[in-house]
Amino acid sequence: MSYSSRGIGSRARCSDVNSERNLTFQDLVQLVELIKSSAGFSEFHLRMGDVELDLRRHAQGDHPPGGMNGANGAHGLNGAAAPAPAESARQPAPAPVSALAGALPQPGETLGKTPDDDSPAGWPPDARVVKSPMVGTFYRASEPDAAPFVEAGAMVEADTTVCIIEVMKLMNSIAAGAAGVVTHILVEDGAPVEFGQPIIVIAPRAGQA
Repeated sequence: MSYSSRGIGSRARCSDVNSERNLTFQDLVQLVELIKSSAGFSEFHLRMGDVELDLRRHAQGDHPPGGMNGANGAHGLNGAAAPAPAESARQPAPAPVSALAGALPQPGETLGKTPDDDSPAGWPPDARVVKSPMVGTFYRASEPDAAPFVEAGAMVEADTTVCIIEVMKLMNSIAAGAAGVVTHILVEDGAPVEFGQPIIVIAPRAGQA
């Protein structure tokens, strides 16, 4: 398996010795969501055996190559013109990735104040929420039989690991982001999480703003 990714002024390439592993539909969904949530990628190419995946992010104002814009120029995979969908079946065009990026937390934003009107009952009014920076699977411990990184009531520092998010067999450590006391763990161990989903609530220590 090999992949390459291109960001602004950089290009990286890497290979995985586990070339016999087959991509599942869930793997592809996670890859697409991961690239959508990463502002640093402009294009991504993955090759695993006979499977190749190409993802490109168009800058705002860019248009697809000629012949692909508009209903009359749409083409199917075989090059023939695809029929225009019925009016009743048409859906609004999705918002550009650049527009969505402004409405969602950025990949590095795992910490933020919870608005009062969105705070569930029982949360401290000044609670800070650790959010998942990616789509993946939430784990409270490094191994199935290991002790959880934190429990409710635990004191944490900004660099304390509070959980891990697994994506495509890669384990990503998530830090608290600020010192405080863990008040709520919102996700069950082994449960899937979405990008920007609240996972842990931390109350500032006494005297902290």
